[in-house]
Amino acid sequence: MPETVRPAALRKEGEDRLIIEWNDGHRSMHTWRHLRDRCPCAACREEGAKPADPFRILKESELQPLKPLSFEPVGHYGYRIAWSDGHDSGIFTLENLRELCECQECRK
Repeated sequence: MPETVRPAALRKEGEDRLIIEWNDGHRSMHTWRHLRDRCPCAACREEGAKPADPFRILKESELQPLKPLSFEPVGHYGYRIAWSDGHDSGIFTLENLRELCECQECRK
């Protein structure tokens, strides 16, 4: 992604989506679940590399519907999302957000 490609507008669409309009005209669509499942922090990457534990007991916060509590810029390179499950250490870079786009064009 060229250095000059930046978000021009961000907005929540319904209860489950983030829309990012980029200054190059692309319109990214992300579901909150998709972003949370792809958190780039070290702890989540490490957890994702382990096999699933079929006996894991869910925490109370994991039983509630997932939603973002805040979406804050970090410098000029990314955003930090604080989640309703208590997680807030992942920083999604602009490149990462663009790569995670779920729009029809990007899913091809």
